[in-house]
Amino acid sequence: MTSPSAVATPVVISGSRGAVYLGAAVLLALLAYYFIGVDQGATSVFGNDAHVHEYIHDARHFLGFPCH
Repeated sequence: MTSPSAVATPVVISGSRGAVYLGAAVLLALLAYYFIGVDQGATSVFGNDAHVHEYIHDARHFLGFPCH
């Protein structure tokens, strides 16, 4: 008796849709990098407000970004 075997079918997307997905992923990665690695003090988009900095403070140190 033979057992049924599953056949993997690849996911096919168009080039333009792939470019949109890639662009969105790059944008999200750059935003994450900015907020985790750069946003503090003079370069802060939010001015003197340190809420974003304090919210991700421990993640900055865990990932090796200095902030003091």
